Amino acid sequence: MNLRLSQKQIGQRITELRKMKGLSQEDLAKSVNISRPSLAQIELGNRSVDILELQKLSLVLEFSLDDFMSEDFSLDSYLESNDVDVKKDKKAKKGEERISVPTLQVKKFKNVLLYILERCAGKPNVGEAVLYKLLYFSDFNYYEMYEEHLTGAKYRKLPYGPVPQKLDSIIGQMIDKGQLQRVKTEYHGYPQTRYLPLEKPDLTKLRASEKEIIDRVIDQMSDWSAAMLSNYSHGDKPWKASKDGEEINYELVFYRRPPYSIRVYEEDEQY
Repeated sequence: MNLRLSQKQIGQRITELRKMKGLSQEDLAKSVNISRPSLAQIELGNRSVDILELQKLSLVLEFSLDDFMSEDFSLDSYLESNDVDVKKDKKAKKGEERISVPTLQVKKFKNVLLYILERCAGKPNVGEAVLYKLLYFSDFNYYEMYEEHLTGAKYRKLPYGPVPQKLDSIIGQMIDKGQLQRVKTEYHGYPQTRYLPLEKPDLTKLRASEKEIIDRVIDQMSDWSAAMLSNYSHGDKPWKASKDGEEINYELVFYRRPPYSIRVYEEDEQY
């Protein structure tokens, strides 16, 4: 068995086989009894795999260790040797990709926005900049906890922190429909844009799990100043790992560490 493959090559092969099987990182990590962050680091090539872990992976992903460690290994050879139903696996892979790609749910976004404003609009610090961060942490914390999108909003990395895309057009629609009012004011001598809700959110459109995550964000952060929230957001792994001006990848929440991580992971006993 050729053991001269790099950690990165091993990680790439595991990633390809996992997706070919239609498994999430969480599913595979549980099957081989390691934490999801550990598997994520393996797939990125940042963590080595010992022989026992590799044997467990070979059983779950159904590959031969000799074939896997060969420089000639390919997905085509894997499919042939395992007689895998390609159509079935492609459907599974397509389904997994559909879940991971954020798609904006406009009605859900509006309800989340109205709910946050219902609870926070009366606070003098909650202007536009604070609102952006409350939306960001609600969306990304929910994704970390449940591996599903809350609103499906996409966020861009800008100098003062993450900013939701298409927010201006959504707010414009809500103002036109009489759902929101925009107010220009000053806060500590600086201009501030605030939004006041003119109707209540439809809480029947929010699941209990969604409302719980939003409430946690509000309870933790809604009294912070814009500067404090901006500085805090700059320490969050998804923001740090993204390039200036580019979209922030939701998958990066799984590389968070305290105090940003909201999910309790089983610690890998060997690491």
